[in-house]
Amino acid sequence: MEIKGTYTALITPFKNGELDLEGLRQNIRHQIKEGISGILPLGTTGETPTLSRKEQDEIIKASVEEAHGKVPVMVGTGSNCTHHTIENTKRAKELGADIVLVVTPYYNKPTQEGIFRHFKAVVNAVDIPLVVYNIQGRTGKNIETSTLIRIAQLRNIIGVKEASGNINQMGDVIQQISSKHKSFNVMSGDDSLTLPLIALGGKGVVSVVSNLLPGKVSAMVNAGLEGDFERARELHYELLPLFKGAFIETNPIPIKEAMNMCGMAAGDYRMPMCEMLPENKEKLKKILEEMGLL
Repeated sequence: MEIKGTYTALITPFKNGELDLEGLRQNIRHQIKEGISGILPLGTTGETPTLSRKEQDEIIKASVEEAHGKVPVMVGTGSNCTHHTIENTKRAKELGADIVLVVTPYYNKPTQEGIFRHFKAVVNAVDIPLVVYNIQGRTGKNIETSTLIRIAQLRNIIGVKEASGNINQMGDVIQQISSKHKSFNVMSGDDSLTLPLIALGGKGVVSVVSNLLPGKVSAMVNAGLEGDFERARELHYELLPLFKGAFIETNPIPIKEAMNMCGMAAGDYRMPMCEMLPENKEKLKKILEEMGLL
């Protein structure tokens, strides 16, 4: 399996503090209608650490049912415990996931050798395509390119979601790994770096902003992948205010607020996430107005 294009890191909609499964289904149907390449439930944007096991299973089941035969479902299964990550990955496969996304173990701050052994243990335990998730800002540890070279040689590793924020490192990964392992693709984990990454040879994005604008983000990515950089650049600059606005507070607070403003199913947050500061809410509202979304 190849990961490519635009995958949406789905928000988890809540209503009065409870999981809004119908809202989730509506959002997924909208994603598919707008031409998204794939969906990612239970990622960072989905407020996954706040969800119970029952809620996580319900989200996976609903996602698989809505996406079946239409787009792949990539499920976030990573944790800071290798044993729990393996359990999560097995469960995701049983419930119909096509791919899993496994983040660098957070809080523990393992060595590079520990990171390698973590991924090796997961792929040895579960036979499912796996995308590595490198996001130092959330985990406290960067996956060094030398370590990722080793991980890429393991079975079923099909790519990396690169959210290190370091375009030089991303370029190194493409040059040193993707050019030699054709089945290993690099996906941007930052909306604003998607086009630069595609120009270097990346294959797409796992996007936050596509929760709100799946068609437009997909159009930008597809134009870039097709070599139409004039069109891709035009769309990049059109989307750039929202790429920035979606991160003026911790994700997914702004994107859920933007969806609420636009009448989409997002709802409230689970503690410790909370509503936006009033001044930031006004900034976000102005961005949406200037983009013609309100």
